[in-house]
Amino acid sequence: MRIHSTESFGTVDGPGIRFVVFAQGCPMRCKYCHNPDTWGIGGGKERSVQEIADEALRYKSYFGAKGGVTVSGGEPLLQLDELIKLFSLLKEKRIHTCLDTSGICFREEDKRYEDLLAVTDLVLLDIKHIDGAAHKSLTGHSNAAPLAFAEYLSKHKKPTWIRHVLVPGITDGEENLKKLRAFTDRLETVEKVEVLPYHTMGKVKYENLGMAYPLEGVEPPSKESVERAKKILSK
Repeated sequence: MRIHSTESFGTVDGPGIRFVVFAQGCPMRCKYCHNPDTWGIGGGKERSVQEIADEALRYKSYFGAKGGVTVSGGEPLLQLDELIKLFSLLKEKRIHTCLDTSGICFREEDKRYEDLLAVTDLVLLDIKHIDGAAHKSLTGHSNAAPLAFAEYLSKHKKPTWIRHVLVPGITDGEENLKKLRAFTDRLETVEKVEVLPYHTMGKVKYENLGMAYPLEGVEPPSKESVERAKKILSK
């Protein structure tokens, strides 16, 4: 499995204390992405799923009743076979498994997704924008696959947390937030919706990579704006 890095004691990527694996490679180019160094599909480090599982298990005693392992990215679904193997190894050891994804690679006709859900306890699904045109402008891709994946997770009764990054002037419009709320209300397994305030901490990575920062001049949302979004989206 090609990975960018790991984090031993993650606290923001699912419930409890988690070992987080950041998969390398992503087809999307989100303008607010703070990890552009994870984009390149041929980058990162090649590691066996057994090696990754063994490293994660060293921290099992810290997971407690709620923690476990989260695979984030990049986009983990680019490495679907390896992801299934890793989660299968972890489930053999009774480790809680969590997938953090944009859902951009989802194709319902691909039966491997049934195998994935069989070894996945929780999905954190990032819905970048509920409007199709705005989503494409923001990420370079349609939102058809992410929304279809959300419905697939609901149909298969898989616990889901929806995540939405709040970017002033781009994803914080009240009409779109209400549309996102209406969409999540139709899903049966959404346990909560997380509002993630946009930040500029990844800007230095663009500079180090010699890349122009796409959202130059955009400031993080105000506390009031974040609270308003939470009020609209809260389950």
